[in-house]
Amino acid sequence: MKAAFLIPLLLALWPVPAPADGVAGDFDYYVLALSWQPGWCRATGDEQGARECDKGSGLDFTVHGLWPQYERGWPEYCDTPERDPSRREVQAIGDLMAPGLALYQWRKHGRCSGLSAAEYLSTLRQAAESVEIPRPFDGLPRDITLPPVVVEEAFIEANPDLTPAGVTVTCKAEALQEVRICLTRDLTPRDCAPDVRRNCSRARVLMERVR
Repeated sequence: MKAAFLIPLLLALWPVPAPADGVAGDFDYYVLALSWQPGWCRATGDEQGARECDKGSGLDFTVHGLWPQYERGWPEYCDTPERDPSRREVQAIGDLMAPGLALYQWRKHGRCSGLSAAEYLSTLRQAAESVEIPRPFDGLPRDITLPPVVVEEAFIEANPDLTPAGVTVTCKAEALQEVRICLTRDLTPRDCAPDVRRNCSRARVLMERVR
């Protein structure tokens, strides 16, 4: 085979480096993900012996994460010169999410925010505290099943700045998994991009009572 043909063939077969996971600070908006804690405990937490799943914990919606998002797709595990949060910093957010989860969320998503760890956790708290949990779900005393759209409408009613395109529900098997709320970089509500819209196609979802 002549070199003129061999070189292009070798270039075609040579492994192409994986694309970068994202550039810190380069994103369009945030997604605030709120987990329905009883559902997470049933699916995952009970097997792990998670303390937040103990009877009497009283947890309803807890923060899963605050995710930098593109208009299509999202960055993950970005390179950043910022250090990981200290033990004290992740423990300080423990009223919103488990400290281990806070560290994981920083490494996977927070590094892409372009913020320091302390700034990211502060922004996460600000985002979570800007959202009112609908009263019917606050300390839910019994199991209920309802259409996913009812959950979305309840959040819109409790948070008038939200729009139907700005809040979305996810489910796992028959149970409610998360409510995801789209926010600008300034943490004001905005519509979600199409790839964040509801992925729960069930007619009804289970919301287990608060423990």
